[in-house]
Parts: sequence; structure tokens; C-alpha cells
Amino acid sequence: MNPSSYATLPERFFARVAPTRVAAPAIVKINHALAAELNFTPAELDADGLAGVFCGNVLPPHTAPIAMAYAGHQFGHFVPQLGDGRAILIGEMRDQADVPRDIHLKGCGRTPYSRSGDGRAALGPVLREYLVSEAMHALRIPTTRSLAAVTTGETVQREVALPGAILTRVAASHVRVGTFEYFAARGDASGIKVLADYVIDRHYPSAREAAAPYLALLTQVVARQASLIAQWMNVGFIHGVMNTDNMAVSGETIDFGPCAFMDAFDPAAVFSSIDERGRYAYANQPHAAAWNLARFAECLLPLIDAEPQRAIGAATEIVSGFAALFAECWLTGMRLKLGLSTAETEDRRLAEDFLGAMHRNQADFTLTFRGLCDALEDPGAARIRDCFADARVFDDWAQRWQARSAREISPPSSRAESMRRVNPAYIPRNHRIEQMIAAAVEQGDFAPFEHLSAVLSKPYQEQASFARYAAPPEPSERVLQTFCGT
Repeated sequence: MNPSSYATLPERFFARVAPTRVAAPAIVKINHALAAELNFTPAELDADGLAGVFCGNVLPPHTAPIAMAYAGHQFGHFVPQLGDGRAILIGEMRDQADVPRDIHLKGCGRTPYSRSGDGRAALGPVLREYLVSEAMHALRIPTTRSLAAVTTGETVQREVALPGAILTRVAASHVRVGTFEYFAARGDASGIKVLADYVIDRHYPSAREAAAPYLALLTQVVARQASLIAQWMNVGFIHGVMNTDNMAVSGETIDFGPCAFMDAFDPAAVFSSIDERGRYAYANQPHAAAWNLARFAECLLPLIDAEPQRAIGAATEIVSGFAALFAECWLTGMRLKLGLSTAETEDRRLAEDFLGAMHRNQADFTLTFRGLCDALEDPGAARIRDCFADARVFDDWAQRWQARSAREISPPSSRAESMRRVNPAYIPRNHRIEQMIAAAVEQGDFAPFEHLSAVLSKPYQEQASFARYAAPPEPSERVLQTFCGT
């Protein structure tokens, strides 16, 4: 492992701090596939040695652990100093493509940014992030990843005493929109430039060659976020806390606190217990992303043009283009989900009408789209009608879809197979996650976690032995709220 390149930036960007030792760390899970990508061989250490590394008791040689400073708009309200309050950036590892990846320990003790927090993480949120982040990766959505989860042998106090745990998170970087806001709030123009140059060099090197590098940076960040949010929407994912400190400028999904996947389709779906007004509801996510990007653009204005009005005009044009970029990405994804490889003008209406029918009939988002794959091959035998409270609504829409599908060149069987590669059979359903957490926390039983990890690692494949994991919750199993782990 190498020292973090972020630790070479000026000292005001972070605080140097080491993880707090824990009493009795024990391995819960090591992500061997990710370890291989990072050219890391866990077998070189015994269980105790691995646990010591992944809890922070033992730091690899030459590391320079730091807690990163950042600010953020939280539910629209600006907080000038947040920062890594319970996480420490240990260093970097280069993957097999020679790309640097941050190695971050979450839950490893207090830092100068902890405020009144204890800097610790409970086992439940650690398992949730491990499972959901890896599920997102398997769904081919840009995301931070989880390399390891360990228990600490200590308790953390929340509403009740809970077993403590630490997650090893891997990311392209941990620079957030809120990181830029931290320096902008302090009038630190040189800090913004140093940070922007760092991000360009790390994530957007082509921007360096542009006539206006910082405008090019904004353009590329906007494009990546448009693609990312569209991918969330196309699998029914709700982030839950889209604050500016939870938007990574790399374009990866970051921070899996009260996130959730929808069961029955509902554009107004909110699960996060702290999102009382639905600011980050499912259908509001594109608007929230555009709002965050406007805050990012504000930070870059001094770099875009020395004349303020020109800078504002140029940045506004780029951020205003988010809506069209998102709409294009969303429709491209929807066409694939509907088995359409060509583009026709009415495709958007076809997709929107299908979602509207699903909403009115409490159709399960994931099962309905998966069922559509079968319906393309054998309309008469399709079980998709069972997803709708009034099956006739689906029948009416299906006539239009079948007429549109008939204009495709590829045969139905090959298109159905392509649809199965974008319409998952399995998602991290909320009730399964809660059952998994309860088993681990209350009984020390990690078998449900292992089973769920296994099935979600192949979300597009039918897995007969795990068929029950595709089912939506029974009424008594429904999870109506999810909670942040802090």
C-alpha cells in the first residue's frame, strides 16, 4: 500500500490522525475478488493479522493516515465544516489497470471532525454498506466498494448498545462536492484550484488539454452524474441522503446510510427516516443531483473566468444541460429494459406509460421488468400479469409494446436474453437486509449475510437455490423506514 496522494496536498486539506485501537477485532468478510483486483493477497496473513490490518490496529508500512476536511449542504442547509468524523483514509492501492484506489476505514474512531460523535460504526450499518455497495457493483453501477468487514469486540452506544464494526471501503477517490464547498466557504481560492487540479489529474485528465480546463471539469462531472443517477433510477434505487457531502466528484455512488431499493413502484417513495419532506424521494433524485451540481459550479466560478458574469453564464449553461443529459441516459436505459435496440419518438411515452400503470397497480418494480423478459418470448405464458392489481391494464399496454417490438430486427429470444442482462432478478430488498442485520446483531449469525452476498453477486442470473430471494416482502415484512448508521 502507498501513502494517499491526497496526503501530499497542503495540510489544511485534512488532519493527520491514526485509527483508535480496538479490543478484539475479528474478520466477518473479506472480498477476495476485490482483493485480487487490488493485487492484494489476504492469504499472506493469518486471520489475526488480517483483522488487525482491517480494523486499523496495524498500519501497513509507509502509510500516512488522514481524515479529510469537507463541508456540505445537508437537506439544503449549509454546514461549513463536516469532514471524516468516523473514517480515516489509510492510503492507496493500484489495481490491475494501474489505477489508484483509496483505502478508507469507516468506524475506526474519533477524528478532529467528529464533533459530538464517537467515531465508531455499529455492525448493522457496516453489513448494509458492504452488501449494498457490492450489489451495486454487480449491477454494473459505478460505486465505492467494500474490501472487508470486521467486528471490533467492543460495543457502540446508539439507542441501545450494539456490536461495533469497521468497514474497509475502496473508492476512486473520496473528494466530494462538499470538499470544494469547504474551501469556497473560506474564500480559499488557491485551495479550490489545488483541489480542482487534483481532481482533474486523478479523474478527468482530458480536461487538462481543454481550452478552459475547469469548465471542462464541470462538464465532465455533470455528465458522469447524469449517467449515474439514471442508472440508479433504472434499478429502483433510492440513495436517501443526497447531500452535497455525499456526492463524489468521481461519479461513484458513495455513502449507503438509509438507502433502499423499491418494491412496489412509487415515484414518491421515501425510506430514509431523516428525509421527512421527501427532498430525496425516488423521483426527486435527478433534481437533487442538479441542485448539488449547481453548488459545485459555484465553487468553480473563480477558476472558470475572472469576470464573474461570464463565469456564471458559462457554468449555468453546463449545469442547465444536466436535465437533457439525464433524460437521454434514462431513456437509453429504459429502451434496453424494454428490449428495444432502436430509437423511435414514442419510446419515452411507452416507458412512462408502463411506469404509470405499475404505479397505479402496485406492481413490483424489479419483478415486473424481469417478467417482461419472459413476456417478450411467450406472451401467453407470461406471469407478469400477476404483478398488476388489474391485469387488463398491463394487457392494454402490452399491445402497444408488442407492436413496437415487432419493428425490431433481432428475434424475440435474443432480445429477451439481452433484457435479462439489464433487468435484475435479485436486488438487496429491504426486508432481507433487515433480517440479515437482525440475525448478525442479535444472534451472531452471519449465514443470512453470506447467503445474501452470494445471491446478489449474480443479480442477473436465475439461481434456483436462491429463488425465494427474488420475492417481494409479505405485508408483515415490509420495511417502511431505513436509518442512518451514525
